[in-house]
Order: sequence, then C-alpha cells, then structure tokens
Amino acid sequence: MPGRETTTKAFLWLAVLVGGPLVGAKLFDLVVLAGAWSANPPQSLAMMPYGKAWPVDTGVFFIPFSAAMLIAAFGALVAGWKTPWRYRWLLCVPSLGILALLVLTVIAFWPVNAALWHHASGSATDTITDAESIALARRWILLDWMRVAGGVAAFVSALRALTLPWPAEVAPRDPLWVRVLLGIALAGVAAFVFWFVKNI
Repeated sequence: MPGRETTTKAFLWLAVLVGGPLVGAKLFDLVVLAGAWSANPPQSLAMMPYGKAWPVDTGVFFIPFSAAMLIAAFGALVAGWKTPWRYRWLLCVPSLGILALLVLTVIAFWPVNAALWHHASGSATDTITDAESIALARRWILLDWMRVAGGVAAFVSALRALTLPWPAEVAPRDPLWVRVLLGIALAGVAAFVFWFVKNI
C-alpha cells in the first residue's frame, strides 16, 4: 500500500535525522562532560552539568530529541506493521530500543544523578559517602555506554529499514492475541510518555 510505505518512510526519515544527532550528542556527553565530572570523584563531581553554574541543562537537548525519536520509531512501527517480519524487525528495534533507553534513564540515571549532585553540592539531603560516589560514577559511565550502544542500534536499524526496498508482500493478519498485546503495549507507551513529561 503506497500510503503505508510513504508514512513509514517519512517516520523513518525523522528517526534517522533525529537519531544521528542524538547519538553524536550522547557520545559527546559521555566522553567529554561525563568524562570530566567522573574523572576524580567526589571533587570532580562539581563539574556535573547541573545547577546555577550551567545556564543550559543537557536535558533541554536530550528530552525533545528523545521524544521525537520515540514518536518517529513507533510511528514507523505502526505504519509498517503489515510488512513481513524480515522487514518489520528493523522497525521494532528503534521503537523498543528508544523506549528501553528512556525507561533505563528514569530508573537508573535519575536517582544516580540526584545522589551524585546532592553529594557534590553538600546538600542536606546527601545520603552517600565519598566511596559510594566513586562507585556510582563508575556505574553511571558503564550504563551510559549501554545507552550509546542502544542509540546506535536504533539509528542503524532505522537507516537500514529506510534504505531497503519496500516489501511487495503484505504479512498475513496477526492473530487476535498479537493485536491485543500490541494495543496494550501502545497504551503502555502512551502512559509512560505522559508520566515522563509530567515528571520532567
């Protein structure tokens, strides 16, 4: 169906155009910014890009770009759902990948960011020791390499799907249980996005 092909490819173009800068910025953030503030904790934690010393929070870039990637990836997946699995799996990787990275950000990075920032700023709510700050900074770097790898996989999959010929055949209609699971999954994504935006 030409309409589905056009819509899927439009979303894939958006995913590629957003995903490239997103991966590049994440690498810069990891190697340069995180490389600086994690170099020698707890002293180096003062260089974390938060607080009054930093007029622009990194989230000002990453949040809208991540949201655009999430919309583009799931838009491509929904529009291209009737393609055969040999093509459809390329649409699944960016959507599930960016969602997993956002969930990882919320459950792993937000608490660690807060703990390290409170420790660095000498906040009354600081609950960690210097030794724990070193361990948390190391864990942050390790997990962030996972985010970079996931971002690269999402970008490359979207790019590959965009450059492959559109499949001529249409996949058979999915069983009811698959369609129900897809509906639940999309509702879950919408709920997560609503919660994420509300808690920024």
